[in-house]
Amino acid sequence: MKEEKSNDRFIRTLDDILDEHIGVHGTPERDAFDKDVENMVIGIQIQESRKKLNMTQEQLARKVNKKREYISRVENNCGNITLKSLRDIVEVGLGGKLHIEVIL
Repeated sequence: MKEEKSNDRFIRTLDDILDEHIGVHGTPERDAFDKDVENMVIGIQIQESRKKLNMTQEQLARKVNKKREYISRVENNCGNITLKSLRDIVEVGLGGKLHIEVIL
C-alpha cells in the first residue's frame, strides 16, 4: 500500500482503498465489483448519449420496441441486458456505434 504524508495526513490511492475494503484484483469479490462498475459506466454512457440527443426515455424505448421502465433499468444498472438489446439501444435508438472487445 502506497501512502504519502501531506499536512500530517496520509494520502491513499483509490486502488489501495478498494484493495482493503473489497479485495485485491483477481479475488472473486473484486472481480464482481469491477464488473458492476463496468456495467454502471455503460448505463451512464447510454443515459448521457440519450440526453445529448434531447431524447426522453419514452422516445428511446419506442425506437427500440421496449418499455420506458426497461430503458430506466438499463441506464441505472446495465448488468442484465442481452447483447442484442444493447446493440439496438446504441445503434437503432441512439444512432451510435457499439464497440465490443474480447481480450484473452
